[in-house]
Amino acid sequence: MMKKIILLLTFVICAFSHELLVNEKISNFSLANQFDEKKTIDENITTIIVSFEKGTGKEVNEFLAQKDSNFLKEHNAIFIANISGMPMFITKMFALPKMKNYKHEILLIYDEKDDRFKAKDGMSTLYRLKNGVIKSIEFISKDDLEKVFL
Repeated sequence: MMKKIILLLTFVICAFSHELLVNEKISNFSLANQFDEKKTIDENITTIIVSFEKGTGKEVNEFLAQKDSNFLKEHNAIFIANISGMPMFITKMFALPKMKNYKHEILLIYDEKDDRFKAKDGMSTLYRLKNGVIKSIEFISKDDLEKVFL
């Protein structure tokens, strides 16, 4: 039942989503994590990293695996993986079990119509926020990850 509620909420949120822009205030929104727990993103978040590809997701996960389990929380940051292009069978049988082994939280986008985040091939997207307002949007590679949190 809880999965259906989370899925419904995700669809409703995505139905009203649009691409996030610099100087725009993000509304609170929720996504499920790898344990299917709903998490709300609010104005306390200052850094959002979004991955759209297996390779870039792996790079971010490898970086975060070297950090403490509270690293993202301590930096008011979240990591979002857009897995909407992944077949559900692969997601359930392979991807989610692997993600559950990570000590950091990964928020997941399942809906391919969720287009609020910008994407660039071979890059992750970095959003910097202050009081819920987007201050910058950058495309980063694995070499940039350490600099994100300086």
